[in-house]
Amino acid sequence: MSRTIHAVMIATLLVPGAALAQSRNADDGSAPLQARLQALDADPERAPLAAYERLRARQALDALAGTRGAQAKADARQVAEWRVETAEIAAATGLARRQIDRLDRERSELLVEASRQDAARARAEAERLRIQAQIQAEEAERLRLEAEMESGARQRAEGVLDDVAKSQAERLRAARQREAELKRQEAELLKSLED
Repeated sequence: MSRTIHAVMIATLLVPGAALAQSRNADDGSAPLQARLQALDADPERAPLAAYERLRARQALDALAGTRGAQAKADARQVAEWRVETAEIAAATGLARRQIDRLDRERSELLVEASRQDAARARAEAERLRIQAQIQAEEAERLRLEAEMESGARQRAEGVLDDVAKSQAERLRAARQREAELKRQEAELLKSLED
């Protein structure tokens, strides 16, 4: 019961003070600054940002409301203007940082996806080359067997076999190196994304 009475008494004392502060605000030119600060507080994207700068702006506006004298009010109004502007800039900067972070994350995700696709293409190419090498090896074996039946053609067939096997081995080795490099890049990108 005594708490309720106490709260009512405090409210009765504060209402005239608030009305007086509002009438002062109308005279000291702080209304536009208050509106800018309230707009900053009401913006759901910027409201959680620049809390310290917004506090300083509120303190400057409170100081302006309590200032007497024309020159002191002008000085306090200028300080309040700077504080509100600083809060707006800090909130905009924080918002820009959030957007940059989001864009960086999206870019990293796109790079990881591109790396995965490159690795899949490299694996498919390596498989295609392996099958092609196997077909060519089988064909070369058939030719070699035929060449064995003919004494003069035998040396020529072995030369063809060696060349085919060497070129296919080099192509297959290059494809495997490319696949390994893409896997390494993918791992580095995933690691940087986790950091």
